[in-house]
Amino acid sequence: MHILIAFLGSLVTVFYLLDRLGIDIGGFNPFHWHRKRKWMKQYNADPIYSVEDPMQVASLLILGAAKLDGVISAEQKRVALEQFESAFSLTSQEASELVGSAVHLLGSPQVIDAQLKGLADKNKTRFTKEQADSMLQMMAKVCSADGRANDEQSALMENLRAHFVTPEPVQGTWS
Repeated sequence: MHILIAFLGSLVTVFYLLDRLGIDIGGFNPFHWHRKRKWMKQYNADPIYSVEDPMQVASLLILGAAKLDGVISAEQKRVALEQFESAFSLTSQEASELVGSAVHLLGSPQVIDAQLKGLADKNKTRFTKEQADSMLQMMAKVCSADGRANDEQSALMENLRAHFVTPEPVQGTWS
């Protein structure tokens, strides 16, 4: 018995000294490791993929398509605000906040295409056929606010049109 107590005492002393030296032994705990890995994956992930509301996803896709050519013009932003107010039944303040948050979440023009495709893949089941058609119409209006939509924007819109086709439509509206 005295040998067991001495062994446990020395084990506690070793753990205490390792802790004082700055060596973390918590990594040996599988529950701690799983929790830390899950948190790190969430922390390092792109925040755009955590958006789940169809209205916010639609605003990200619409403004992302407008930003494909580099920058969103003032005319495109004005048309987007008008479209969000009318289609989503928002006040001008709420539409402005929706545009601001979407522009903030969108990355640089070099990664927007990949972000939009990943966002569309993740959220394709959240849209009804009517919502997808409405979103694509708003996207076309916003992209062509300064003139004609460029080839990259047109290709994205056609890709999204083919992507959001659902086999059986679910009834619903935006609000």
